[in-house]
Amino acid sequence: MREDAVRFPHKPVTFRGSPRTGAAAKRAVRRPLAAAATGAATTAPRRRLTTATMVLLAVLCAPAMARAADYVQAPGSTLAFAGRYQDQVFTGRFPGFSTRVSFDPADPGSATLDVDIPLASATTGNPDYDAQMLGDAFLDAATFAQARYHAEGFRPLGGNRYAADGTLTLHAVSRPVTLEFTWTGGAQPVLAGKATVQRLAFGIGVGDWSDTDLIQDAIAVSTKVRLQPAK
Repeated sequence: MREDAVRFPHKPVTFRGSPRTGAAAKRAVRRPLAAAATGAATTAPRRRLTTATMVLLAVLCAPAMARAADYVQAPGSTLAFAGRYQDQVFTGRFPGFSTRVSFDPADPGSATLDVDIPLASATTGNPDYDAQMLGDAFLDAATFAQARYHAEGFRPLGGNRYAADGTLTLHAVSRPVTLEFTWTGGAQPVLAGKATVQRLAFGIGVGDWSDTDLIQDAIAVSTKVRLQPAK
């Protein structure tokens, strides 16, 4: 009988080959450890690559998510004014105005608002009033064809209410004018707001027409701008 046979009461069991001892046993232990280490080394870079890719995508996408949306005026928008003449209210509108807005409600401080107003488009619906209003005593549309309102940054007022502290340029005079408005979001947002313009500060109504007992100085301006994404 071979020396590596072990005798049991019923049946001998033989171990094939000799038990590993010394250096051979150490090599046998090292192999699985080395294989495990090799596998970990192979897998770890893949994990690191995946994480790095995710971080890169997040960095690239973040500016796009935070970028303000650009809008232009859509049909159905209105810009109106109202005042008082000898205790009677008169109203009018500027049908030819145009609006551009850049706005992200998450970052109102980065917003911009631009409104261009062709003065010759002003109308009260009364031809006699319109002729007087467009003449040199008031809007003087023949000399000053355009008025412009520009604002940078909106102030949150709570909820969907904001204020634009902008500048109105009219009759070659620029003065601060605040527009308070509501913003109704969606694919086609709506900006609806009001402001007050002191006409005499812009030289509107000269001579006898500068008498505020005849025509009040404060002119109320209201607007409802339907917007669509700029192309």
